[in-house]
Amino acid sequence: MAFPRPLLKLIEEFQKFPSVGPKSAQRMAFHVLNRDIAQVEELSKTILDAKTQIKRCSICQNLSSDGSCEVCSNKSRDIKTICVVSDPKDLMAIEKTNAFKGTYHVLGGLISPIDGIGPDNLTIKELLNRASKNNVSEVIVALDTSVEGEATTLYLHRILSPICHKITRLGFGLSVGSELEYADELTLTRALESRSEIT
Repeated sequence: MAFPRPLLKLIEEFQKFPSVGPKSAQRMAFHVLNRDIAQVEELSKTILDAKTQIKRCSICQNLSSDGSCEVCSNKSRDIKTICVVSDPKDLMAIEKTNAFKGTYHVLGGLISPIDGIGPDNLTIKELLNRASKNNVSEVIVALDTSVEGEATTLYLHRILSPICHKITRLGFGLSVGSELEYADELTLTRALESRSEIT
């Protein structure tokens, strides 16, 4: 027996989420059906609010509901040090360590020609503007150790070298091919402390 069409559509929508397979999507759909209408309306409103109210920080491109994010609004942060990450999840992973007191820049991805993502598809121009305007003393490149992460790191080093004399990357503790968002706080803290200059 087939499910009613609206239920099938709901299951299909849940399957579009990362790492959600058919069985998980089906469980989520039935969970929604078992909630009362007020709870479902609240869920719908929360999703719409998140989509319409969350913007990009005008300074670092992090997620924000205002013009600038919490990090950029914090006057005690060191604006002369910028940690470059590929997305907000990586920024949050580093923030959890409480080991970094500078600011961030979110690229919005990594250079990946096979996926049609080049430097112009990322927020690299904004990073260059910030680095030159604020006379930045250090740029820490905190990208995944994947092929795309390495390509982006080398590209950033090449274009930032004329502006910033100290360009470092995270040190040991992160294994090759690992993703920052899955690293624990201690590993990330050690990687920040043992960062090395990119040559």
